[in-house]
Amino acid sequence: MRILAPFLLVVALALLAWASTAFLHLNLLFGVIIPYAAFALFVVGFAIRVMRWGASAVPFRITTTCGQQKSLPWVRQAKLDNPSSYAGVVGRMLLEVLFFRSLFRNSKAEKRGEKLGYGSAKWLWLGALAFHWSMLIIVVRHFRLFLDPVPEFIGVIEGADSVLQIGIPLLYITDVVIVGALTFLFLRRVVLPRIRFVSLSIDYFPLFLLLGIALTGIVLRYGVRVDVTGVKEVAMGLVSFSPVAPEGIEPLLFVHLFLVCALIVYFPWSKLMHAPGVFFSPTRNLANNSRMVRHVNPWNYDVKVHTYAEYEQDFGEKMRKVGLPLDSE
Repeated sequence: MRILAPFLLVVALALLAWASTAFLHLNLLFGVIIPYAAFALFVVGFAIRVMRWGASAVPFRITTTCGQQKSLPWVRQAKLDNPSSYAGVVGRMLLEVLFFRSLFRNSKAEKRGEKLGYGSAKWLWLGALAFHWSMLIIVVRHFRLFLDPVPEFIGVIEGADSVLQIGIPLLYITDVVIVGALTFLFLRRVVLPRIRFVSLSIDYFPLFLLLGIALTGIVLRYGVRVDVTGVKEVAMGLVSFSPVAPEGIEPLLFVHLFLVCALIVYFPWSKLMHAPGVFFSPTRNLANNSRMVRHVNPWNYDVKVHTYAEYEQDFGEKMRKVGLPLDSE
């Protein structure tokens, strides 16, 4: 049920959008009202999560390190693994955000006979990198629908994405890669017993939702005739706050759009918020300069102390009776 329930939920969302537009003709609802509501909920939810993180106190440096800290001049420092300057922090953050460096260095532990062994876990890193970069490129490509005139760099990205020149319309490499990456991430959770044991429905739901978005988008591009001019007119109307009632558009487009709306509503309250969350992580965004700068805990408050002299004054007679030495004597 942990796998079947989220799958059926995504199927139900897709069928709801298809039936509502194909038979009930609720194009205005699914083409204008729901996208605006979803975007508003996304902005509010995103802002709430970010403000909560920003208001969280960080009383001391809790940087994670994988190398030598800055110390004596003749000891070589690991400037990216253990940065002591903010330039080093920026470098470490860029490697983390763009190339998932910590995931690349991750290793798997498994029992080998009577001993615990460690091995490479590079397939997870490769699958995650393929998915995230493909997702970024696909999102950038979709800007073509919301911008007029279309910036030149989007054309360059589209040309590079379809460089293999396969089929008509041209096959985008990222369309294949993102489906393959999502399938790998799903199978990893199902096939590996340890990962399957700790996986919950909330881990499978975004995978099925993203697969649904990717597959409906692929069908719209390669399998169904879509009025691209009408789609762009609807998209431009949304971003210019002059929405037009979409008519004569393939119902599958509303399924695709509705699944995207479901994703952005779900995003701020899910594990997907790790995307902006990495920038608020004190284990990543703080320099390890504790040897050079004294960091005072902002939560510290004055504590009433009881000195030893005061202790002797209070209990000196009793200490003398049992033969304990007194500093005052």
